[in-house]
Amino acid sequence: MKRTLYIKLFTLFFLNVFSIHYAHAQDTKYPSTITVAQDNSGNYKTIQEALNSVRDLGEKEVKIYVKNGIYKEKLIIPSWKINISIIGESRENTIITFDDYSGKPNLLGKDAFGNAKFSTYTSFTVLVQGSDIRLENLSIVNASGRVGQAVALHVEGDRFIAKNCRFLGNQDTLYAAIENSRQYYQDCDIEGTTDFIFGKATVVFQHCTLKSLSDSYITAASTSARQKFGFVFINCTLIADPSVTKVYLGRPWRPYAKTVFLKCNLGKHILREGWNPWKGDKMFPDKEKSVFYAEYKNNGDGASPKTRLPWTKQLTDIEAKNYNLKNILGGTDHWNPFHL
Repeated sequence: MKRTLYIKLFTLFFLNVFSIHYAHAQDTKYPSTITVAQDNSGNYKTIQEALNSVRDLGEKEVKIYVKNGIYKEKLIIPSWKINISIIGESRENTIITFDDYSGKPNLLGKDAFGNAKFSTYTSFTVLVQGSDIRLENLSIVNASGRVGQAVALHVEGDRFIAKNCRFLGNQDTLYAAIENSRQYYQDCDIEGTTDFIFGKATVVFQHCTLKSLSDSYITAASTSARQKFGFVFINCTLIADPSVTKVYLGRPWRPYAKTVFLKCNLGKHILREGWNPWKGDKMFPDKEKSVFYAEYKNNGDGASPKTRLPWTKQLTDIEAKNYNLKNILGGTDHWNPFHL
């Protein structure tokens, strides 16, 4: 009887010690901070290697610090990599760049869908599918040039945050992709030619600078009828290349597109009518009847409320109060990017 009791006690002691050792080993294997540096001074030389090392579906935040350098990577953050911050040393000198574009032959052969060429949706430099991803102090570039659709950043994950970043490209620079994705951009620079901010997500841009590189359109939202908000720009600044003189705030990619500019500074390149109904879309020829395009107390040479198209809207003070982070991004989980 005593021998059995001793065996049980020893077994419990052994399991307890093993559990403590295993937990410690796990912490060592999956550190909370990782450094990427091209000069071998960090844990990894590429950002993708660092991401791959993060524990799948990890509950604790992992911070990946990236030292200055030009990282030529087609970076993918899959859905099982979550709670990750990628923080650059400086946004001008920590650069992730690639050069795929729609129509470019895929040298690796056909993709999973049988396509031998890249499309808009696979042309990204960085793809974010995981939730609770944060980017800070870095630049993401699609360097393919003016060759058509070529995405720099493509985001599908929920509760995405970008702060003090640059997203540089030409057509279709930033793809805020899917309906159930909430995204927040603060103090970011975004530049491109045509529809360089597009997609279906619910997004807030705050204190961002949008630079138009050609006479064209800034936004192309494809908000669904089920969404209360689409793209919301708050206290942003709209500038342009010196040669640019005719830019629309947006055109609707889909019939229920929602885009609102509040208290933004609009440069003289913004056309007096402000918006475009995208009449060339044969599938949805009358989108101006169902879209929601609005402004509130914008300023600058491009702010012209009296000359905007009649189907667009100028918000009242009461209506404008609804455009806050809690209402736009809160959701059922009460997400607030300021509290992270």
